[in-house]
Amino acid sequence: MASISSLGIGSGLDLNGLLDQMEAAERQQLTPITQQQKSYQAKISAYGTLENKLTDFREAAAKLSESQQFDAVKSSVSGDALSAVVGEDALPGTHDIVVNHKARAYSIATQGVADKTEPLGAGAISFTLGNGDSFSVDVAEEDSSLEGIRDAINAAGKGVQASLVNDGSGQPHRLVLSAAETGTDAAIASVDFGTAGLGGTLAVDAATEVTAVNASLSVNGINIESQSNRVEGAVQGITLNLEEEGTSTLSVTRDTAGIKKAVTNFVESYNSLQKSMDSLTRYDQETGTSGQLLGDTTLRGIESRIRGVMGGVVSGGEFGALADIGVDLTVDGTLEVDEEKLDAVVADNLGALAEFFSGTGDSEGLAGRLDVTLGKMLGDSGTLDNATSGLEDRIEGLGERYLRTEERIESTIARYREQFSKLDSMIAEMNSTSSYLTQQFDSLNAQLNQ
Repeated sequence: MASISSLGIGSGLDLNGLLDQMEAAERQQLTPITQQQKSYQAKISAYGTLENKLTDFREAAAKLSESQQFDAVKSSVSGDALSAVVGEDALPGTHDIVVNHKARAYSIATQGVADKTEPLGAGAISFTLGNGDSFSVDVAEEDSSLEGIRDAINAAGKGVQASLVNDGSGQPHRLVLSAAETGTDAAIASVDFGTAGLGGTLAVDAATEVTAVNASLSVNGINIESQSNRVEGAVQGITLNLEEEGTSTLSVTRDTAGIKKAVTNFVESYNSLQKSMDSLTRYDQETGTSGQLLGDTTLRGIESRIRGVMGGVVSGGEFGALADIGVDLTVDGTLEVDEEKLDAVVADNLGALAEFFSGTGDSEGLAGRLDVTLGKMLGDSGTLDNATSGLEDRIEGLGERYLRTEERIESTIARYREQFSKLDSMIAEMNSTSSYLTQQFDSLNAQLNQ
């Protein structure tokens, strides 16, 4: 608040300085309010950190709640004849595959013309495909050059692609018509340029025809024909991409490394959560510093509920506790993996491991229990949402209190300023009276001395 510069002129006192000191003292009432606001804001930020860690842990647990996670497989291919992509319903097994020949797309070229930009005449080009579909492309006179015909066919998007080639002859420019896909169903069965206009100047060259061919392969001695080089269904859950003629062996095995990785990711996520909670509640005696949630009942409740689930017994299966699968609880509250024990469980008892995490029948697995517990913490109106909302309400209340206090301080300083102004005027009047009386006494003394 600005000070009035005229204060002190009448009295000669530093009333502005005194008023500033009094205002600074009054404004000390605002410091506890701002400190409390910062404290609550720091808590909200800490809750945000905790929420992120809880979300990560929930996601890691969710991957283990799905039984498909334990059915995961991987593939390997020996030989260069094909590559493979594994789907969700693939099953372990070994398959001997022979690629006799790949699928090929149909193509044919027209007779050549001298100028690819010269109009050839209006008309309609009719196509019939190998699967029985037919369509036509209308070409106007002004768009009837070889380039215009190419563009019109491509714009139709009906399964035929057009391009131009130059064969270097006297009439070098040819229109090449190709099926958009491989196989006999997509092949161009017939092309008709009509009898007038285009039909009088453009015709196909039968010598350039490349016939369509379906892919031919055998899987474990079973002959298979495919319109495409991307073969689905020949092996359950596997997509085969044919690369060249030859023989390959496809091996599909359980992805034990991936399954183990999902379990170790779960452990690492829990340990990261635990370390974060420890950091938020730590007190350093040497420095006197503490975590933002030291003594916080919300965090203590969250930690207690998670540990209750993690240390509980899962019924209905061969494994009842984390220690049974090679995951042990250490003295500092984190989890530790017994690599040898977990490897043995993944290799020899995958079904029981799946039941432990994802559940069986009416029995809920560990991952499902965690999802329910964490959902109550992370959801709308959940533990963290309620705690954060409560702090936000307190911050809002402190903001209103700050404004009221500031208004009261301004009112107090205004009253002090008015009082100082009156004091200044009073002292000025007294000084004026004193000066007048001094003059009068001096004058009287002078007269008496005479």
